[in-house]
Amino acid sequence: MSDVVVITGASGGVGRATARRFAKDGAKIALVARGQGGLDAAARDVERLGGRALVLPTDVADADQVEAAAQAAEEELGPIDVWINDAMATIYAEFLDIEPDEYRRATEVTYHGMVWGTRTALKRMAERNRGTIVQVSSALAFRGIPLQAPYCGAKHACKGFTESVLTEIRHNGWDVHLTMVHLAGFNTTQFTWGRTKLPKQTQPVPPIYQPEIAADAIHWAAYHRRRQIYVGWPTVLNILGERVAPWFLDWYLAKTGYGSQMTKQPLNGGPSHDNLYEPVDADEDRGSHGPFDDKAHSHSFQTSLTKHRRLAGSLAAGVGAATGAVLLRKR
Repeated sequence: MSDVVVITGASGGVGRATARRFAKDGAKIALVARGQGGLDAAARDVERLGGRALVLPTDVADADQVEAAAQAAEEELGPIDVWINDAMATIYAEFLDIEPDEYRRATEVTYHGMVWGTRTALKRMAERNRGTIVQVSSALAFRGIPLQAPYCGAKHACKGFTESVLTEIRHNGWDVHLTMVHLAGFNTTQFTWGRTKLPKQTQPVPPIYQPEIAADAIHWAAYHRRRQIYVGWPTVLNILGERVAPWFLDWYLAKTGYGSQMTKQPLNGGPSHDNLYEPVDADEDRGSHGPFDDKAHSHSFQTSLTKHRRLAGSLAAGVGAATGAVLLRKR
């Protein structure tokens, strides 16, 4: 029997790619986002790949709308098996250039959107004593960078919130799996519609990965009992650097963090490049990829190792043994 999957932020980017990945399993997928054009196109993707789609226009910053979406999904598709919190909003600007209302809105979507999604999913799953909630998080949940204070702050909050809820799930003995997938920089539509006050086109911090890598990791996390998954070498290095030498990252990011998030192309701004309060794809579809296909990697060796830790351990042990043998011969 096909799983019932709810995906927030499903109209574009990682959420859109994730919908396609679950559709290959024949899943019944509730697509949750604001932009009608992107949602309708995502539904066509799902149906074409063998899944069943339900379009639910929703602003995840509104708890009542999220609850209504969950109710509609269960009435139409059945009990929810997997809930994926992927919706986000950001502002590319220095902190002092961001107005309080802008900051509040980005936090409501990125942080409270995850809170409301988790709440509405968990109360249903706890009653049935089964289900999985996947939090699509970021390397920036561990280490903030310049020009994205609202997003970094929200992702730090999402991590702390999820850890708190995880302990309560275990305390109550519920058979509900709650997991976090921490992403590096991905070539998504975020960079064609996120509000920006910078003079040039924004970009992910290189190296850049294609959203299908994230989608595969999210799908894998939904069916394997891993507390958290790191996707992309920069995520691992970011976490290690913050633990070992945060002072070095302060210096390094102050020096490189501005340039690494902007291309050389002047920004062609306007209403089409701002989805903070209203979707930009109400009548159009931007798909899952951003404008960096020529730079983005379609494979991640690190992610493959993450999913196969025993193999990675065996490889590491083999390399260690071989190195030791070579050193002994030199004595």
